[in-house]
Amino acid sequence: MSESSSIVLSGSGLTASIEPDSFVDGAFQLIVDGTPQSHVNMRDPRELFFEYVRRIGHVVDLVRPPGSPITAVHLGAGALTLPRYVDATRPGSRQQVIELQRDLVDFVREQLPWPKRAQIRVRYGDAREVLGKLPAGLHGTVDLVISDIFSGSQTPAHVTSTEFYAMAKSLLSDDGILAVNVADGPGLAFARSQAATLSAVFGEVAAFADTQILKGRRFGNVVLIASRALLPLDMVPRLLAGGPYPAKLVAGRELRDFIAGARAVTDAEAIPSPAPSRNVFDM
Repeated sequence: MSESSSIVLSGSGLTASIEPDSFVDGAFQLIVDGTPQSHVNMRDPRELFFEYVRRIGHVVDLVRPPGSPITAVHLGAGALTLPRYVDATRPGSRQQVIELQRDLVDFVREQLPWPKRAQIRVRYGDAREVLGKLPAGLHGTVDLVISDIFSGSQTPAHVTSTEFYAMAKSLLSDDGILAVNVADGPGLAFARSQAATLSAVFGEVAAFADTQILKGRRFGNVVLIASRALLPLDMVPRLLAGGPYPAKLVAGRELRDFIAGARAVTDAEAIPSPAPSRNVFDM
């Protein structure tokens, strides 16, 4: 495709559009309700454009030896940027993608098709409900779960609690990793509460993001990773140094200081992520 295309999503009533990247030939951006949600380079799916997606890509790189296939579960489809990345960097990987809006996936599949050889299965429905219905054979065998769930520009409350993260944990192998994209603004109250929630469920937690975001100076994305085993963090500083923005890894005592008294949240207390101001995505 070479021109913009759009649909109105039947479930939410939000408008989704796919627009060519005017600076990168062969690349496209998915925008939902005015919020950029995915960027895909059709010529090279190994290229990850959004800063936080690149950070999750680092987790994909670290979870197992380079090039070896993995079993991955993606909560939230977008334009399937990360499933495409996994397929390109780890051929033979088995992947499950859970997405609420079937017409969004159909739209992406039509406009930006992924390779037919890719072992990517898409399941439709609410991420939490479908998570609880995945085949028993997946439990305890998944290498990586990626939670990148948004309704418009916010993450719904019911996928931010200890109960939800315990469901994700049940899928993971003993050293499997959960990666969560958390969007937050100055003060990072929501991100700190999510770090506390993951710590209560998993024990081992780390965060990385743009340094200005970690300092609470602007709205942005913090990637939280969690495991019941020690996290493979030795290579992260080198990977972060290769990015386009100054980024930092927060782990151990520094992560505990980041949490700074924030409490884990249960279903009864969970709230959606904060909404960004509309000018956050202005170019």
